[in-house]
Amino acid sequence: MIVCHCTQISDHEIKAAIDWMRNADPQTIITPGKIYHALGKRADCGGCMPLFLDTMRHCDNLGVAPPILRAKSDSAKDTHHEGRRKGYRVSQRGAAV
Repeated sequence: MIVCHCTQISDHEIKAAIDWMRNADPQTIITPGKIYHALGKRADCGGCMPLFLDTMRHCDNLGVAPPILRAKSDSAKDTHHEGRRKGYRVSQRGAAV
């Protein structure tokens, strides 16, 4: 399946690049940028990044995933405040003394 239409990268190429990097250095942290570099290509528009990251997540040989690839916890789905503390707006802080 084609993952990146701009550079014609398939899911098989992504998995092969991850396998190659893992065999070359078992301790390396594999990022999308390293995969593009290993394939001799550059990211163009970035529209493929969600599918690119999802393809990386499902690769068995990825190893330790960088924070961008880690799945969000279920507790993060329950919050609707975008990570801000409660009462971040001036109008929500109460009356000024």
